[in-house]
Amino acid sequence: MGSIRLNFKMKHRLAAGVALAITTLFFSGKIEAADQPNFLIIVADDCTHNDLSIYGGRNAKTPNIDALAAGGLIFNNAYLSEAMCQPCRAELYSGQFPMRNGCAWNHSASRATTKSLPHFLEPAGYRVGLSGKVHVKPAKTFPFEVVPGFEKSCVRDVTQDHDLAPMNEFMTRDDKAPFCLVVALVDPHVPWTMGDASQYPPKKIKLPANLADTPLTRDHFGDYLAEITYMDGQVGDIMAALEASGKKEETIVLFTSEQGSQFPGCKWTNWDTGVHTALVASWPDKIAAGKRTDAIVQYADIAPTLLELASAKNPTDQTFDGISFADVLLSKADTHREFAFGIHNNLPEGPSYPIRTVTDGQFRYIRNLMPDELYIEKHLMGGGRFNNPYWATWVGADPLKQKPAYDLVKRYMSRPAEQLYFTASDPYEMKNLADDPAHAELKKKLSAELDAWMKAQNDPGAAVDTPEELKNSRQGKHQFGNAD
Repeated sequence: MGSIRLNFKMKHRLAAGVALAITTLFFSGKIEAADQPNFLIIVADDCTHNDLSIYGGRNAKTPNIDALAAGGLIFNNAYLSEAMCQPCRAELYSGQFPMRNGCAWNHSASRATTKSLPHFLEPAGYRVGLSGKVHVKPAKTFPFEVVPGFEKSCVRDVTQDHDLAPMNEFMTRDDKAPFCLVVALVDPHVPWTMGDASQYPPKKIKLPANLADTPLTRDHFGDYLAEITYMDGQVGDIMAALEASGKKEETIVLFTSEQGSQFPGCKWTNWDTGVHTALVASWPDKIAAGKRTDAIVQYADIAPTLLELASAKNPTDQTFDGISFADVLLSKADTHREFAFGIHNNLPEGPSYPIRTVTDGQFRYIRNLMPDELYIEKHLMGGGRFNNPYWATWVGADPLKQKPAYDLVKRYMSRPAEQLYFTASDPYEMKNLADDPAHAELKKKLSAELDAWMKAQNDPGAAVDTPEELKNSRQGKHQFGNAD
C-alpha cells in the first residue's frame, strides 16, 4: 500500500472547520503495509497536564517524561471529552464521544454494539493488549488481550512494583505480528501512597492558582507530586523495556496524562485543568523530535489515527467522531480541529450537575446547565472512600485572614450559567469573561458551536444527568446519544 492520504471529505463531514494547512515535509511520511508500526500507549491516571514540567509545571520531577518529549512531539492542545476515568478511556479506545459510545457517566457502560481498538486493528494483523487498569465495559466492547504485570486497581494502598516480563513477552512474541499495547498506569490516582514525598517539602511547593493555600493542602499536594514522580519512573522502565526488546525504531509511543487530578477544579469538571490532557508522540526518524504543535486534537481522534498509520481500514459498522491526525504526526500539517468539546454528567459522583464546554485552544466557553444547584463531588468533598481532608480546611478557613480560600470554595460549588475564559493567558481560568461586552461575539460563536455539537450527539443536556438515564446506561438501554 502506498503513502497515507487523509479523507478530506470525511473530515469536513465529521468535524466542521477542520483545517489542514500543509507545511514543509520533514519526513517522507510513507508507511508500507509490510512495515506496519507497533503502538505503545502509556496512560497515566488523574494527572493534571500542567503539573508536568513539559506543560509549565513548577514542582514535579519527571525526567523520563521529559526525555520522551525531547525525542518526540508535544501536543499543546490535546483534550478528552469527559474528565472521568471510565468515559475518557471509552472515548480513547472507541474513537467516539461519550454520548455516542454510551459511556457518558463514570461507572457506567458503553453500548454493547460499540467497537474498540481490538476490533479495528486485529483485522489488519495486530495483536492488541492492555496491561494495568481496565475500567471500561462491557467486555465484548473492549476485548483486549490481558497482559499482566501492572497494577489494575487505582485504589490500592501499597503494591509490589510492576513486572515487565509479561509486557516484554507480548512485544517480542515470535509471531511476527505488529502489536498495539496499552499500559494503563494507576498513578497518580488517589490514594497518594506511592513515591517519596520527602522530595517535596510542603513549604517549598508552588501551589497552582486554583488551590487554596492551607497547610493540609500543601501536605496532600506533596503526596500527589511524589506519586507523579513514581509514575514517571514507571514510564522510564517501560521505555527501557521497549529499548531492550529491539522494537523501539518501529514503535510509535504515545504518552497521555488522562484527566486532571483529584483536586478541586480538575477532575470531574469542564475547566481546562479537567479536560486538557498531556499528549506526547514519539517515533524515531518519523515523528520530528523536540517539537511542539498547537494542533487541537481529542481522545476520539487517536483510534482513527492508529488505523491510518497501520494502513488499516476504517470500520464499516461504526461511525468515528474522531479524525486521524496522522498528518500532524508526520509533519504534513500543523492544524487539525477548530474546536474541542467537553461534557460532564455528575451522577454517580454527586447530585446531578450537567456541564458542557467548547474551546478553540485559546478561549474556553462553559455552560452549566443547572446553575441554581450547588456542585458537590462526594469523593473530593467527603463521604467517599477516599475523603480529601484538606477540603475541610478550605471551608473552615478564616474569611478575614484567608479570603482566597472562601472565593475558591464559592468558585467550585456555586457556578454561573455561563463562563468564558481566555485560557491562553489565564491557564487556571480564574477570570470569567462571560459578561464582558468586549467578548460578546466570541461567546455567541462558541455557544453556537456547542449547540451544534450537542445536537449532532443527540445530547439534550440536563435530561441526560438523571438517575434513570444512569440506570439505563448500566443496563445497556441508552435513551439518548447518537448511536450508529
